[in-house]
Amino acid sequence: MKTAWRTQALGDVCEIAKGRKPKLRQEALEGDLPYLVARVMRGSENPEFASCSDRNSVMVSEDETIIICDGSNSGEVFTGFRGILSSTMGKIVKKAEIDDAYLRAFLYSTFDVFNGAKTGAAIPHLDKEALYALSFSYPSLCEQRRIVAILDEVFEGIAIAKGNAEKKLRNARELFASRMQVLFEHGEAWERVQLSELLARGWITSHLDGNHGSDYPRKEEFVDAGVPYIAASAIRGGTVDFGEAKYLSPQRAATIRKGLAKDRDVLFAHNATVGPVAILSTDEDFVILGTSLTYYRCAPQHVHPEYLAHFMLSPAFTSQYAQVMKQSTRNQVPITKQREFFHVIPPIDVQRLIADDLDELLVQTERLGGVEMRKLVALDELKRSLLHQAFSGQLTAKAADKEFSEVV
Repeated sequence: MKTAWRTQALGDVCEIAKGRKPKLRQEALEGDLPYLVARVMRGSENPEFASCSDRNSVMVSEDETIIICDGSNSGEVFTGFRGILSSTMGKIVKKAEIDDAYLRAFLYSTFDVFNGAKTGAAIPHLDKEALYALSFSYPSLCEQRRIVAILDEVFEGIAIAKGNAEKKLRNARELFASRMQVLFEHGEAWERVQLSELLARGWITSHLDGNHGSDYPRKEEFVDAGVPYIAASAIRGGTVDFGEAKYLSPQRAATIRKGLAKDRDVLFAHNATVGPVAILSTDEDFVILGTSLTYYRCAPQHVHPEYLAHFMLSPAFTSQYAQVMKQSTRNQVPITKQREFFHVIPPIDVQRLIADDLDELLVQTERLGGVEMRKLVALDELKRSLLHQAFSGQLTAKAADKEFSEVV
């Protein structure tokens, strides 16, 4: 920390002037100034505000800093708005010679790392006392502006780099989805068969979910080791993460009569988080499914499990359950509805070729996606690092440029 810097509690250099609700409802409809509400401002480039004439409330000009005081994004900072503040928002009133952009950068850094300022049960809100108690270090006004200029330049580069990485990530995923769609939509001579018919033929030998009814295991029955009991949350990246599993003793597991998945079964998450698919790989005699999972057991001479898993991730299948969920208030696809869905079934040798093709492309997609995801994580870490340096007197343009070039 350079000797010219001062360190004070944040509450000694600024305070939050919180807005309020208009006295009358008509005031929010008949006025001539925008009435700024957090839920409208957040996530919109061109928000449409009601107007307000309650000039006794807190007004804000375009160059003043606004902070969200209540809601899930409490602590988020805005600028560039003019109007009257609602009760969910407040403006920052400075009590010392602090550059607005420097203060906003500090507040942004607290929103990112200082979770203690958000409290409340039903509606999270900003704990002003905790925020005011934060240690705030600042140099001369000239030095503050130098720091802000460095941050602005590097953050602009970070935003561009993140945009490029996100675009490459989208392109990789779209390439895989496009290839999948082409494969499943151009086999005009292939059979299009309902699951109920596949079951009748014996091509799918069993199709059951983990609805155990009155026999659902109680919390105290789960043990540290035994027969795995898995829910939809265990499906990650097309595989089952047994680190997410619970366990039942072999004796208790033996009393469960349905929802018993076996090695090479295709698992489908049908409840709450609908859509994830995985092929079960296990050395256990069986794995018990929770209420959010269904298994599809294939007769391998007719239906290749890898092919079925890919098909169930394709638009040809996902569009069917999406239509079902549109007609219901619950985010689920009942097993009875699943049996009405159509599956595209080519000859078994073609199924294997398609599965191999998509497996290879998926590996390439995940490799590229992994590179871009790691870059996104590194850019976020760089941003946090630069903010830390900025408010501890260690930030220089040369060092910031060097760190940025190492990431991109």
